[in-house]
Amino acid sequence: MGRNLQTSRQLRPIDLARRHGLSTQAVRNYEEAGILPAADRTPHGYRAYTPLHARALGAFLALAPGHGHRTASSIMRAVNQGAVDEAFRLIDESHAQLLDDRRTLQAVESALRDLTPPTASASDAAVDSAVDSAVDSAVDAAVDSAVSGPGGTFIGPLAGALGIRPATLRAWERAGLVRPRRDPSTGYRVYDEADVRDARLAHQLRRGGYLLEQIAPLIVQVRAAGGLEPLEAALCDWHGRLSARGRAMLTGAAELEAYLRERG
Repeated sequence: MGRNLQTSRQLRPIDLARRHGLSTQAVRNYEEAGILPAADRTPHGYRAYTPLHARALGAFLALAPGHGHRTASSIMRAVNQGAVDEAFRLIDESHAQLLDDRRTLQAVESALRDLTPPTASASDAAVDSAVDSAVDSAVDAAVDSAVSGPGGTFIGPLAGALGIRPATLRAWERAGLVRPRRDPSTGYRVYDEADVRDARLAHQLRRGGYLLEQIAPLIVQVRAAGGLEPLEAALCDWHGRLSARGRAMLTGAAELEAYLRERG
């Protein structure tokens, strides 16, 4: 039976590990990474943790779901090095990213809100108009200028306007997200307005955390405009994940505040 971490003044790695369902090696790794403050050693060379270390571990594990493992690690390292302002800056960046992701979701929803099952003659026009009119607000305006008229645009300008690499567009093509034609004289990929629309939507959904295999059927649905049910389910899931991140950030903030208070 592990010791009570709230009252014991000296804790073993296994005491911290048991409390959080970790391995003792994970606890040692967190210390070596600077996520936990350095532990004192017993005369026999064993690590001697304290309730402060337990509080630090709890703060890190609470921060990770909302901020991600890398950012949570950086926050804890900054705190343990006495750079609290840097920790706050990292937290602010995560909150700004969450807000940006919420705006991205709103842009995608706006793009899809007016989609209705079209008539056979209006299918392409309905999809193009609804998606292009709203997703513009979430993507750099340079995307518009990347389309060089009726002939379309090449992979470099489109990738640059979206802020991605050409290799990413090629990967999206293999996954069926975009379908550029080939210029007959040069063999280069040429993206028309519908391809740019699909690339925009794919870009937004990727920022929302969706995998290519999840995005592909949604793009097909938008092209066909045969019904919104799959899109609505995906957007509802996206809302849920953003809300979960927001709540996790609140939990992490409370644990970090308790750690800061205990550090004095």
